[in-house]
Amino acid sequence: MNKEKYLRDIFHETLNIEKKNLSSLATFNKEAQRRSKEDNTKLRGPFAIDRDRILYSGAYRRYQGKTQVVYFSNLFDEEMSNRSLHTTYVSQVARTIAKILKLNLDLTEAIALGHDLGHPPFGHDGEKILSECCQKYGIGPFYHNIESLYMVDYISNTGNGINLTFQVRDGIVSHDGEVHDEHLQPDRNKSEADLQEYVKTRQTEDTTTIPSTLEGCVVRISDTIAYIGQDIEDAIRLGFLKREELPHNATQLLGSTNSEILDSLVKSVILNSYGKDYVAFDKETSDALYELKNFNYERIYTHSVIKKEKSAIERGMKILFEKYLNDIDKEDLDSKIYGHFLNKKCKKYCNKFSPAEKVRDFIATMTDRYFYEELKQYVLPGRVEE
Repeated sequence: MNKEKYLRDIFHETLNIEKKNLSSLATFNKEAQRRSKEDNTKLRGPFAIDRDRILYSGAYRRYQGKTQVVYFSNLFDEEMSNRSLHTTYVSQVARTIAKILKLNLDLTEAIALGHDLGHPPFGHDGEKILSECCQKYGIGPFYHNIESLYMVDYISNTGNGINLTFQVRDGIVSHDGEVHDEHLQPDRNKSEADLQEYVKTRQTEDTTTIPSTLEGCVVRISDTIAYIGQDIEDAIRLGFLKREELPHNATQLLGSTNSEILDSLVKSVILNSYGKDYVAFDKETSDALYELKNFNYERIYTHSVIKKEKSAIERGMKILFEKYLNDIDKEDLDSKIYGHFLNKKCKKYCNKFSPAEKVRDFIATMTDRYFYEELKQYVLPGRVEE
């Protein structure tokens, strides 16, 4: 038996199944665009390859040590949400929606699993603080969606990148779940040039970009669906929020538990998006979701329990940013930025980025615990040695 031919036949059969089963609005494997050409696979489509490359990346493994909302949550309660759990939830919600809408599940999953790869430690607070440091040293603001693109293009795989398809990379950059979208239609004319132009424009303008695929739209809307109810459950678990305090109008429509909220939001998306070239909520559900978002911001994301260590983290990140810049300037090869980062990067990466950009990338890769231990070792070296 010719094994190679048999494998090719099996693979082509799967492509035919895809053609029969997917919506005409879905993104087909044959549409995949990769910047560096590769040999065609005999077993997996291009988006499945992208998904697997993300799954086996170091950045994906570090998800579990990064804050979702509550700093160091895994240190005192292992059931609290972290970046890894959030990403898994986004993937599951997005797959549920994409399957019913007959979209490409491999593409959907790849975008969902990769959308937060560039998120720094300490959640959105960490992102804001790191952005302040970046601007101070003249490299523009920090955005985790753009850093996620850098992660797969320039930082992973010793600085060579992992050569993902345009559709996945675009979905990662365009995932912003904090933007409130009642109706989201893909920009099907979007190109690699548009993607790069957005990255440049983001340095000077506070703007967002629309995904080029329906799968990307599904992930973006699923990002919101996945975190809104789970953050409420975490706040109740921590004891600084009671379920009866949730806004009555929103919970009357969406429910008051994460399970009920998920169910309501997913059903609304499916009912309003099936067979359409867009993804949408009905207006009533969208308004209730917006009310719940505002409630979460006021009662959870700015709560003193969560923010009690923010000032210490802010001071610490500024200290470490300056320290690593000095270490690069002095070529201090004993510094962790060399031992744990730059020494493992190829010349292409080292030549492309400035010292401040290298520090940005190093800090963005850190887990909460790694950041804390590195800061402690620098500020209190004697205590660490004990």
